[in-house]
Amino acid sequence: MTDTNIERHRERGTAFYLFTQQRLPACKPVLTPAWVITVFLCIGIIFIPVGLVTLRASRSVVEIVERYDIECVPEAFRIDKVSYIQDDSIPKNCSRSLKVHKYMKAPIYIYYELDNYYQNHRRYVKSRSDQQLLHGWDYHGTSSCQPVEFNNDQPIVPCGLIAWSLFNDTFRFIRERAELKVNRKNIAWKSDRDHKFGKNVHPFNFQNGTLIGGGKLNPSIPPFDFRLCIQLKLE
Repeated sequence: MTDTNIERHRERGTAFYLFTQQRLPACKPVLTPAWVITVFLCIGIIFIPVGLVTLRASRSVVEIVERYDIECVPEAFRIDKVSYIQDDSIPKNCSRSLKVHKYMKAPIYIYYELDNYYQNHRRYVKSRSDQQLLHGWDYHGTSSCQPVEFNNDQPIVPCGLIAWSLFNDTFRFIRERAELKVNRKNIAWKSDRDHKFGKNVHPFNFQNGTLIGGGKLNPSIPPFDFRLCIQLKLE
């Protein structure tokens, strides 16, 4: 046997050669009916209790849904809701009664849901500036925020359509004439609070134009309102 043949024989015995030629030892079980039935029975024995526990936990959740966009609008403005919203002379207070039929264990979470409000339009999604949210109005590269970029030749902080359309409904809950305290702190993701929003960034020149899109922000409170952090988290 020559040296070349010996070298080839050694290469064929390596794991890399066996792997490339698909000659590695492998287990090839024979799927007999008895074996398949046994496996499915074992899986069922394991996951049936898990499913029962999950189902019980799901049924123990107490959820109350209340829609108020129709009842809280006066009948004279139900045909033209936009004029009612834009008219600042009309009070927007509304009281609704909620009946809790089951005991609700703390903590109790409150969510709001918007129908027919789509945040996937290309111009809407691009109308923001992450660098401005991090560095404040010193950052001037805000061309992506158009058409809500400047007002009276001054930059808008935060700029863009997403911030401009901030959801501005507020809620208070009263039980037996006693107001329930609602904790609105730290409702945004910690990663967003620590890395996407500057600690010393204040709202500036926000919602000062002729057309008001949504809620206003307190310019004396850095960083931004947690409601804005959630709205900027497009789903």
